[in-house]
Amino acid sequence: MRGKNIIIGICGGIAAYKTPQLVRLLKKRGANVKIALTEGGSRFVSELALATVSGEQVYRTIFPPTDVRNTDYTSHISLGEWADALVIAPATAHTLAKLCAGLCDDMLTTCFITLRPGKPVLIFPSMDGQMYLSPSVQRNIKTLSSQGCTLFSPDNGELASGQCGFGRMPEPESILTSLDDAFLAMAQHSPLSGKSVVITAGPTREKIDGVRFISNYSSGKMGFAIARAAAKRGASVTLITGPVHLETPPGIERLDVESAAEMYATAQGFFQNCNLFISAAAVSDYRPAAPQEGKMKKEAEEFELALVKNPDILAEFGAQKSTGQLAIGFALETQSGLDNARKKLVSKNLDLIAFNFFDHKTAGFDVDTNILTLIQRNGITTELPQLTKEDAAGKLLDAIEELLPENRQ
Repeated sequence: MRGKNIIIGICGGIAAYKTPQLVRLLKKRGANVKIALTEGGSRFVSELALATVSGEQVYRTIFPPTDVRNTDYTSHISLGEWADALVIAPATAHTLAKLCAGLCDDMLTTCFITLRPGKPVLIFPSMDGQMYLSPSVQRNIKTLSSQGCTLFSPDNGELASGQCGFGRMPEPESILTSLDDAFLAMAQHSPLSGKSVVITAGPTREKIDGVRFISNYSSGKMGFAIARAAAKRGASVTLITGPVHLETPPGIERLDVESAAEMYATAQGFFQNCNLFISAAAVSDYRPAAPQEGKMKKEAEEFELALVKNPDILAEFGAQKSTGQLAIGFALETQSGLDNARKKLVSKNLDLIAFNFFDHKTAGFDVDTNILTLIQRNGITTELPQLTKEDAAGKLLDAIEELLPENRQ
C-alpha cells in the first residue's frame, strides 16, 4: 500500500462515521489519501475531521474558488489522473444511480468518470436492507459491475433504523483487506508481474578534481517514474541511480552510484538474469582522463582537460542479451532526431527506443512532463502527446509489455 494514491469517496449514510478510521489505516500503511465528499456525506462527517486524518484538503464541488492563489482549476481531471484506486464507502442508493447514469455534478461522481482505465474501483453500498434489495438498486449494481467496478455486499448487523439485518458497511479493516486484494490481483494480471526489471536513472558525475565534476541537468524523474510504474505492475525492480534528490519509490531496490564507470560496474551484475533493462539515465559520454586529488588551484590563464570515453552501458547489454531479454533506451534530442534515434536502436541492438524531445520547458531534463516517440525494432512508431512523466512511464510500459516473448506469439 505504501506510495499508492487513493481517493476515498464518502456519501450521505450513517456509516460515514467509520470512514475516518479507514483513512487513518491507509495513512499508517503509507498510502496517500484524498477525500471526495458528497453534500450528504458532509452531514455525517466533518470536513475538518477528514482533512485532519488525511492531511489533505477535502474535495466536494468541481468548481474551485477563484480568489485563491495557485488553485488547481481542473482538479476534477487531475485527481482522476493522480489516483491508483477509487474507494466509495459508504455508497448510497442515490450515488449508485448517479454513477450508472454518468452524472458528474460533484467531485466524487466526476472522479469516477475521470479515473484512468484499469484502476480499481471498489464500492461498498450501505443502506437499509430492503433499499439494497430493491430492483432499481440491484439493477444499478449489475450495471456498475458490468463496467468493471467491484461491488461488495453489505454485512448483517444493527442498522440505524433500529432493526437488525442486512445493510451495514463492512468494517474499515475489511475494506483495507479488499483494497490490498485488488492491488495484488492487478499486479498479478500484468504481464510484468514477477519479471526482473533493471532501470538506470539520473545523471552521472565525472570528477575533475576533489570538488569539481562534469555532469548534466538530469533530475532522474523519468527513470524514477518508470521504476514506480513497473513496481505497481508487480515487477521486481532494481533502480540504479546517479546523484538525485528524489525519494525511493515503494517496493523497489535502489542502488546509488556516482560515475558512469560505477553505474556500468553495478549494472553488469544484472545483465545475465534480468528480463528487462531500461536505460533512462543520462550517462556522461566522457570522463576526465586524469582526475586530480584535492582542489586544483587557479593559476594558468588557460586549462586543457583531456577526456576519455565512458563505457556504453546499454550497448554492452544489447550486445550480450539473450533470447527473451529486452533492451530499452532513450534518445534525448533538442531538434528533430528521429533518424538518430533509429540509428541508436539498431547500433545498440535495442528492442525499443524512446525519442525524447528536449526543450527545457515541456520535455526533457528537470521538468515534470515529457514528449516521447516510441520506436520499435520492427519500425512501428507511436507518437505520444505531452504527458506527465508518470503517464509517459505508463505508456512506455504498455508498449514494452506487447514486446514480451509471451505476447509475441
